[in-house]
Amino acid sequence: MPSLPTPYLSRRLLLGAALAPALPRLSLAQAPRTLDLAVSAPPSSVDPHYYTLTPNNALAAHIFDNLVHRNAQGRLVPALAESWRLVDDTTWEFKLRQGVTFHNGQPFTAADVTYTIDRVPRVLNSPGSFAVFTKAIRSMEVVNPHLIRMRTAGIYPLLPADMSQVAIIWHGLGENPATGDFNNGKNAIGTGPFRLIAFRSGDRVELERNEGYWGNKPAWQRVNYRIITNDGARVAALKAGDVGFIDAVPTSDIARLRTERGIDISETVSLRSVYLRTDLRPETPYVAGPNGEPMTRNPLVDLRVRQALNIAINRPAIADRIMSGAAIPTGQFMPPGTYGHVPDLAPPAFDPDRAKKLLAEAGYPQGFTVTLLASNDRYVNDAQVAQSIGQMWTRIGVKTRVDTMPFSVVSQRVARYDNSISLGGWANSSGEPSSGLRGLLGTRDMEKGWGTVNRTGYSSPQFDAVLERAMATVDDEAREALMQEATRIAARDVGWIPLHVQKNVWAMRQGLTHTPRADEMTLAQDVRPG
Repeated sequence: MPSLPTPYLSRRLLLGAALAPALPRLSLAQAPRTLDLAVSAPPSSVDPHYYTLTPNNALAAHIFDNLVHRNAQGRLVPALAESWRLVDDTTWEFKLRQGVTFHNGQPFTAADVTYTIDRVPRVLNSPGSFAVFTKAIRSMEVVNPHLIRMRTAGIYPLLPADMSQVAIIWHGLGENPATGDFNNGKNAIGTGPFRLIAFRSGDRVELERNEGYWGNKPAWQRVNYRIITNDGARVAALKAGDVGFIDAVPTSDIARLRTERGIDISETVSLRSVYLRTDLRPETPYVAGPNGEPMTRNPLVDLRVRQALNIAINRPAIADRIMSGAAIPTGQFMPPGTYGHVPDLAPPAFDPDRAKKLLAEAGYPQGFTVTLLASNDRYVNDAQVAQSIGQMWTRIGVKTRVDTMPFSVVSQRVARYDNSISLGGWANSSGEPSSGLRGLLGTRDMEKGWGTVNRTGYSSPQFDAVLERAMATVDDEAREALMQEATRIAARDVGWIPLHVQKNVWAMRQGLTHTPRADEMTLAQDVRPG
């Protein structure tokens, strides 16, 4: 499997002896036992199976563990499973780590694994189910308390990768553990490096080090995991010393912070792609004629209209002017150099004149009106990106109203299909494209676990068939070629409109070091003094 982009090392600014740092450096001997950090995106729940959302997954990674972990570069490494092997075409065997205990002192065993896998598809009101990662499992056999076998319907080479996405919970939580009881702490019993002290939705999470953790213990006895969604306020908190570490550094501040005394930058190319969803149902709520008159059909169903919208977007301009270089224009999910990236699938070329011709060919010479829904607190410069796209579309005759609001509202509206076009993002924590291809573009099939977050209605039998073959192909190179073919099919259909891949940028006070992660998760255990 090709290696993922190597993260840039945390950048240490070297200052002359005559320059006094604006902020005091921390030494190992003086290092505080509490880390105050601030993140930009609020987790919606402590329940690790409630929503396949990066802020939720990042919080869960402090409290819970998975059978398999991903390192900073996205490669699989042992976690609660010491090792795994393919016993036969349909059976994976996981050897579980011994001597691991949950926060309540109970031992971790295979019973917790079976309990977790059974619970995942039954989480009530989940806006984005983790079932996409468990549906391949047809049965489980507990060989002994520390050896478990999982059987699939056919050849399924990605099960270890899927298991890197499912947090293991204690089997003593009852038949249907409530999401609310994870949030209030009652059910927040994991094997992770930190224990939950308090979860204050939208404000902060308080964590305490798990002194009995089986792995490398984090440097911090306590963590104040603050949520500061406003970019300026987050940077100001860092500069004032109210927090020692922040994520999602605003693009407008990156250059200045690189040269600011007492501040260090940590960065890497991410696995986060930002894209647009178009509603492909016969009728859609936020599209009208050029003068606002009702329309009898949804123009977005026409491939030529989607092609027009796609090539009317000037991706390099967005990457350079709005993202200040902290983005890579793309026409697919995966960034260059990663497994599943399609080398010959370039970002769509900006061509507004051809876009106008395509609209006319589709029967919309005067264009139409549409509302573009976007968050204003989730992705880097999300509202500005949406506003820019709205202006570009308006220039080709598609009069665009841009409606921005908090992500918590956007996600609810998207989940109930209350939009016509919306801005979204996919954080590829699995290091390869199968989960995005299945979840975002696969024909919606809850029994199979496909299309769990397909909010467009895109459905292609050809795409599904190729992806099915990929999911049953053991050979890495052959599987990658099939995933690349599936990606080309969806791109040809404009099943979604890719925009760019984000770069991850963090900032910290000098005296701290950080391991940047390609999956963009901000973890207290990745921050160390000295």
